[in-house]
Amino acid sequence: MTTQLAVSVFLLLIAAGGLSYAFLELQRSNTLVRALNSHRIATNSAIQKRRMDFYEVRNRAKLLEDTVAGGASAVEKMHRLISNTTFSLVDHLSKDDEFRQSARKARETHDHTSKQVYHAVRTTNKAIHILADTLFISKAEKKVISRNGKHKKPTESDQ
Repeated sequence: MTTQLAVSVFLLLIAAGGLSYAFLELQRSNTLVRALNSHRIATNSAIQKRRMDFYEVRNRAKLLEDTVAGGASAVEKMHRLISNTTFSLVDHLSKDDEFRQSARKARETHDHTSKQVYHAVRTTNKAIHILADTLFISKAEKKVISRNGKHKKPTESDQ
């Protein structure tokens, strides 16, 4: 019976040792998994930050374009309102037909010229946005795509 008891105790000690070893390996594995998960989160955060920076640049450019376009439209409406009022008063209050005809020609010339000016402002605004998109936003987009999580030291041309 003592040999049987000794063998049982020996097997229990081996099982307890194996269980202790497995528990220690589990703890070590959990620590490594936490470290790996932390690194994954940090990497994803860096990638997400670059993406958000890129979207911020793009949104600011779009906001600027919309602001200029909206401002030009508001100024054009006010300009048209003032000129229509002025030319209507001249037409209504003038007693000389020759002066009235001259004012109508001046109004046509004024309206045509102002339409061309505001069209040029809108066209220039779009062209500047396209140029900015080509020069800055595309460059930022290429930078985000090319890095793919790699950490490069920015060069002087990147800044």
